[in-house]
Amino acid sequence: MARYSDLPGTIPVFPLPCALLLPRARLPLHIFEPRYLQMIEDTLKTPERLIGMVQPNPMRGVQDGALHAIGCAGRVTQFSETEDGRYMVTLSGISRFRIQQEVTGFSPYRRCDVSWDGFSRDIGPTEHDPGFDRDAFLELLNRFFVAMGLSTDWDSLKDADDELLINSLSMLLDFDAEDKQALLEAPSLTTRRETLVTLIEFALRGGSSEEILQ
Repeated sequence: MARYSDLPGTIPVFPLPCALLLPRARLPLHIFEPRYLQMIEDTLKTPERLIGMVQPNPMRGVQDGALHAIGCAGRVTQFSETEDGRYMVTLSGISRFRIQQEVTGFSPYRRCDVSWDGFSRDIGPTEHDPGFDRDAFLELLNRFFVAMGLSTDWDSLKDADDELLINSLSMLLDFDAEDKQALLEAPSLTTRRETLVTLIEFALRGGSSEEILQ
């Protein structure tokens, strides 16, 4: 288990819209841009092997490359290189962080000074959701999957523990970047589950589209 004292004060950050990483979850990435290939190579030389996943923040303007203040750092735990020079990596979520400031320099990718304060749940044991009504949640999820034309392994969902189920769905379901950010910033697993339910119910009501899903 990671300790806050082991986490560096400066990390590379990878701004990727709608790509959500959560603590104790895994995110596969396909890396092909030269600057991010360099980021992976440099990261693998560090003892922590951490990369911060963060959402661009359109509310602060697209042109200036603004970022949301909170992201989640993952450790590179799997790495392979394709014949044409691309990288396939897996990040294992370690902890959320808050960006303090961006570091200027000669790096082709972005780096930020970050604070890990306020995210002690992330370093601790697996979270549980004591108020979780799994049957009701799975029934809602089934209606959502039918409406969206999706399929899944329902036996695996039924057997997954609370955190794995809620966090995996938060990462995998197709919500927009601001919704993903809300799921990331949820202070507890219960709050994330409540946010997820709200997003699913909103989608079932049709969201902002013209056609209302029944």
